[in-house]
Amino acid sequence: MRYDRDGFPIPSEFDLPPRHESEGGRPPAATRPTAGVGKRRSILLLAVGLVIPALFLPVVLPAVREGVVQWSLERALEREAQGHPREAIAEVGRAIRWADDDGRLQSRLLCWRAQLRLESGDAAGAVTDASQAATLTPTASLPHRVRALAHVMLQDADAALSDANAAVEMAGGRQPEALNHRAYIRALVGRQLPEALADIEAALGADIEAAPGELDDEAEAATASHASPEFLDTRGFVLHLLGRHAEAVDDLNRAIGVMQRRRRQAKAAAGHVDPIDLARELRGIDQALAVMHQHRGLACQALGLAEQARQDFEIATQKGYDPARGIF
Repeated sequence: MRYDRDGFPIPSEFDLPPRHESEGGRPPAATRPTAGVGKRRSILLLAVGLVIPALFLPVVLPAVREGVVQWSLERALEREAQGHPREAIAEVGRAIRWADDDGRLQSRLLCWRAQLRLESGDAAGAVTDASQAATLTPTASLPHRVRALAHVMLQDADAALSDANAAVEMAGGRQPEALNHRAYIRALVGRQLPEALADIEAALGADIEAAPGELDDEAEAATASHASPEFLDTRGFVLHLLGRHAEAVDDLNRAIGVMQRRRRQAKAAAGHVDPIDLARELRGIDQALAVMHQHRGLACQALGLAEQARQDFEIATQKGYDPARGIF
């Protein structure tokens, strides 16, 4: 049996402290305990590593998300301006994933990606994206408008008309863009043509009332109205399908005239605006002109103006007219 310095017995499982400790001395440096200190430091570092991110992540993450979304969208815009829709699709996809806490933004991005899918020939993928957008924003008309075009590409006229009708209803029944869209869908599937004409007439009337003074004197002389060239193109196409070819050519002449003027103005701004914005604007104008020349070519062909029709079809092809790629 062992005893401590006060004469009390020490249990066998305990050891006496070192002599220097029992005498009140300090242990030599080589024998000081370090395991406990190291363990406490490890625990402290672990706690800091867990607590600090937990405290700051909710503050930092929104900024990170916004940065990634913005960067992805800028890259997508550039790819689209360069005419690479598939590459733009990938960039928009990243933005969608990082915007998963913002349903409205996700819906708009899904609609954009659906339009890019249409241009790249993926109509089924466009339907999927537009349907997801419609789920995220059940009262928005844009997903239905995009999906209607996809259904046209898939030759599903009933589904296309259903979406076009839904878009008009969700837009309040009188929105010019929704009415123009339904008129065009009706024309593309070749159904309800008198109703299509009524739609576009209503859209043109609303457009004229909403945009007085929008064009200068030269543009007004070219159009004889304040109506947008896109709406005039729709009416011209519908009139052609109704057999009113001369009236169709008149509308299409005005539409093409205004769009060509827009193109000249855009080109004149080169060096004064962002080059990517300019490229996207010119690309959109050329796509619109491709459709307009195609429509005028059809109307001229029906009137027996073979040479004018041939020229229009050539210009449409040069500018990328291709229903298989979603350019209607």
